[in-house]
Amino acid sequence: MDTTLPGPGHAPGSVRPPDARRPRATLWILRVLLSVHVLAVLGQPLLAGLYLSGDVDAITVHGIVGSALAGLGLVLIGGAAAYVLVGRGRWWVLPATVVLFFAEGLQVGFGYARQLNLHVPLGVLIVTVSVLLAAWVWTPAARPGRR
Repeated sequence: MDTTLPGPGHAPGSVRPPDARRPRATLWILRVLLSVHVLAVLGQPLLAGLYLSGDVDAITVHGIVGSALAGLGLVLIGGAAAYVLVGRGRWWVLPATVVLFFAEGLQVGFGYARQLNLHVPLGVLIVTVSVLLAAWVWTPAARPGRR
């Protein structure tokens, strides 16, 4: 005997389908990874600004966080692959995270090579894309799976 009350639009005694609107675990993993990623990315201009204002040690932390973003980028690709392949999420998320990973790799290289004419604009692009991805993953548009 079913002792649970049916939700709106369900007759008593009918079998309730699983809640298709509830986010899947792969979406939650992607949300957490993109949120951590965007926090690290947003810290980078702050650390660079601290360095330019005279805090010489900030550039060391800037380099460490930049290198850590490369590792986090690989984990993010794994999370995006799970979201797309297992969670049946939006297909474009996986190539977007791969491109972001390669851009961050270039960014680290340009930074260590002191190519600021490439490092700064690419950094702006990385921050913009990261913020847009992190904001999108928390919207309802990220929730439904492909049919």
